[in-house]
Amino acid sequence: MEFLNVLVAAFAGFAFGAVWYMALSKPWLKVSGVACDENGQPKNGSSPLPYVMSAIAMVLVAGFMRHIFAMAGIESVAKGALGGLGIGLFFISPWTMINNGYTGRPFMLSVIDGGYATFGCAIIGAVLMSF
Repeated sequence: MEFLNVLVAAFAGFAFGAVWYMALSKPWLKVSGVACDENGQPKNGSSPLPYVMSAIAMVLVAGFMRHIFAMAGIESVAKGALGGLGIGLFFISPWTMINNGYTGRPFMLSVIDGGYATFGCAIIGAVLMSF
């Protein structure tokens, strides 16, 4: 049953990412440096690889968050959301900012990607604790 919880939470994080990046697609494309075609769409948009990698990453994140929450005794939806928010805001977002900073990427890319990590992890945490 725990594996199913992880898969549902991972799907929720993945789905939130779809909404997040659709809403922020124009500013993200502007600051990400992704090569676009003549229609303004990413040139690698037809490749399934980024989506497969994202799905695998979401399962890994959700799985380890479940493990951390079990070790910490987190048992409520509110605490799961708060724990996830903290993981995204204080672990993943700063690491993303470091990587973007050293590669000379615009700070706004860290804000957009860090926002996804922060709120996506909060959603994963809430979903993990809702079963």
